[in-house]
Amino acid sequence: MADVGHLIDSPLKPKEGLNGPPESLQKLDFQMVSIPASFPDIIKRKIRVIGVPLDLGQQRRGVDMGPSAVRVAGLETKLESLGHEVEDAGNINVTLPEQKNFGEAHSRYLREITATCTNLADEVLHALEEGKTPLSIGGDHSLAAGSVSGVAEYYRREGQHIGLIWIDAHSDINTPETSPSGNVHGMPLGAIMGLSGLDSLSGLYDWSPKIRPENCVLVGIRDVDMAEKENIRRTGIEVFTMRDIDERGMRSIMEEALRMAGRGTVGYHISLDMDWVDPEDAPGVGTRVPGGATYREAHLAMEIIADHGRMTSMDIVEVNPVIDEYNRTAELAVELASSAFGKKIL
Repeated sequence: MADVGHLIDSPLKPKEGLNGPPESLQKLDFQMVSIPASFPDIIKRKIRVIGVPLDLGQQRRGVDMGPSAVRVAGLETKLESLGHEVEDAGNINVTLPEQKNFGEAHSRYLREITATCTNLADEVLHALEEGKTPLSIGGDHSLAAGSVSGVAEYYRREGQHIGLIWIDAHSDINTPETSPSGNVHGMPLGAIMGLSGLDSLSGLYDWSPKIRPENCVLVGIRDVDMAEKENIRRTGIEVFTMRDIDERGMRSIMEEALRMAGRGTVGYHISLDMDWVDPEDAPGVGTRVPGGATYREAHLAMEIIADHGRMTSMDIVEVNPVIDEYNRTAELAVELASSAFGKKIL
């Protein structure tokens, strides 16, 4: 595992953005409002939901139904109840695995995944250009190579950088050379950071890496391939494992993670894999790993993100209703999205 000892003694700085988004985020169409009285100081946004029914990045079927499951769980209604304007842009077109050969065994369906991520990146970019906050719903986590690229490109044109908070049980920083499975949903962060072997995916908009390593933060990982550990060390990205959360508590970790992602950036993209949550609370994911975040820890993390007011965009991925229990995981995904977009207990 990456050496994170230098993080443990780092002093926490005061929260950034508690009085609203920084000036550099003002082009996005949101403002501080108090609606209703029980939810003070919610950043009112215009949110564009983008469904990405992508299941080519892994071999367990059903995750392509994730966007529908999340919609059925009431995503639009819940966000609108917080005062946000919500527009559903429908789904990105995705090739079915039955339509194509998977290609190279070490990077299955990479060509088709790159095409989907290219389309998603453009949709995210256009949403930001129109003052909307893009919320991408998956689908497997390989879609994040597209969503992050779209956000990074929008702010690159503004002469600015973004941060990335990658909340996941896994580090997803494999490459075709290091992946034991060849499943691209274990490689999107590798593509975002410009690692070799993923040139088509990392080269969206013809530049790479999309995130500076000091602004890329992994939170809550607990299942990391041996070769990924070396990739983490080599890239120099920041890491907080579940052990860090156990020892220091969720609040301390999230405060420091957001400070790292936010230093010298316009804000940060949040990429939330539902397998980060313990399977007791989120059973409907393709790669379950015991020992994840509890229900309340997950909500606290999202609430702290909302408190800081610097989230530029968000993914929620890996909801698989085929293996879920009564749509519990999709319902939790909607609850966590609500917390990230400002819902509070009082």
